[in-house]
Amino acid sequence: MLQKKNAVLVDGVILNGPIMDSKAGEKFVEEACKIIMEEVVQKADDVTEKVCEWQAPEMLKQILDLEMRDTGECHQKILQLCRDVIKYSVKTNHPRFFNQLYAGIDYYSLVARFITEALNPSVYTYEVSPVFLLVEEAVIKKMIEFIGWEEGDGIFNPGGSVSNMYAMNLARYKFCPEIKEKGLSSLPRLVLFASEECHYSMKKAASFLGIGTENVYFIKTDERGKMIPEELEKQVQRARKEGSAPFLVCATAGTTVLGAFDPLDKIADICEKHGLWLHVDASWGGSALISRKHRRLLHGIHRSNSVAWNPHKMLLAGIQCCALLVKDNSGLLKKCYSAEAAYLFQQDKFYDVSYDTGDKSIQCSRRPDAFKFWLMWKALGTTGLEERVNRALALARYLVEEIKKREGFQLLLEPEYANICFWYIPPSLRKMEDGPEFWQKLHQVAPIIKERMMKKGSMMLGYQPHRGKVNFFRQVVISPQVSREDMDFLLDEIELLAKDL
Repeated sequence: MLQKKNAVLVDGVILNGPIMDSKAGEKFVEEACKIIMEEVVQKADDVTEKVCEWQAPEMLKQILDLEMRDTGECHQKILQLCRDVIKYSVKTNHPRFFNQLYAGIDYYSLVARFITEALNPSVYTYEVSPVFLLVEEAVIKKMIEFIGWEEGDGIFNPGGSVSNMYAMNLARYKFCPEIKEKGLSSLPRLVLFASEECHYSMKKAASFLGIGTENVYFIKTDERGKMIPEELEKQVQRARKEGSAPFLVCATAGTTVLGAFDPLDKIADICEKHGLWLHVDASWGGSALISRKHRRLLHGIHRSNSVAWNPHKMLLAGIQCCALLVKDNSGLLKKCYSAEAAYLFQQDKFYDVSYDTGDKSIQCSRRPDAFKFWLMWKALGTTGLEERVNRALALARYLVEEIKKREGFQLLLEPEYANICFWYIPPSLRKMEDGPEFWQKLHQVAPIIKERMMKKGSMMLGYQPHRGKVNFFRQVVISPQVSREDMDFLLDEIELLAKDL
């Protein structure tokens, strides 16, 4: 018979055995997973469900009982809290969630997230994350092929904004390697260039990296939101005459609001002429590379030095899934970011330490975001991913044609991607003269309709003013759960919600 060991105490704490009840924990996980299946997964494509259950902040605070107490609460209360969290959260998987540049549910990606959450890995060394490091390597290699590079490097990051910051810092390091050790004090005034329609992360990155927002020269765009190459040339020459040091051009492939694609070939010509690093923020538009029909939108991207691409957007890999891809394959990423922490990156390990890729990142702990994209890609194949892109853009085209047929709907411009920007002009304004008063009143329409749809829970659709234009709707088509009927519903619902305006 086994003898019962005497209790061992240290500082008054009994150290014998675990303090967690594994059986109770397993039961809790099982019951919670059932709730997730019933309330999230199985309802994901049900258009009769609400997109959101709107509550004002103060009311929601009371409903959720946010207070954390000295003693824990029973599992039944925690399970009810799980139900409440799901109930009052926005259902981004819903076919009528059109509010952001992500939507829908991919079941393979979802399972991949369940696996990584359960395993709780950190992707920095092969010894602690062998599978996920190899998966990331394979995914990056494949993405590089679609850009059109023969070789390259890359890393997955927590968001496209971070990828853009990585690229900006990498371009600066390439321009002036001594900055890593000596800092900013000995540098000339550095200047970078981005279009007026670029993502706001460019300004944030310039601020964060000490370049300064005043040293981001914003280049004029045409009526479609594309950077004008001739204006870029003028601004590069201006910076040189001012005695500044231009080092980077940030082009955009798929702008956030209008979905515009900068003319990459012409921009690359200017970058080569002046010896500038070309970064392409393709966070939104990069997935068009998967489509043989639509990859022409990114013609010239193979001439870039770096690319940001977010598969969690058009391809539904699940937030977050964002890659920075770099044309250089000489170890530039690692040279720029490495700190050679001896407790992680020992050089005398028993395996090939080139697989310890974590020193290419500014992070220490890093999520295995490539895995969900990999598992989804394995399940669907490239043809399945291509079908998603083609269908989304076909649905966008359908909606555009329907908008043209309906009284009261007016396009801002013909879209070239999945962003459909339009006004809804309610009956009371349709006979009003085009002038300041008309536009002032039209500016108030979209916010009222948005409030009504949110409180009803019927759908979610974004709106914004933009470059002197009053509030308009921006419809984005992404999810493969979305159908033609959902496009028709969107227009019908706007008319219904605004019938008294």
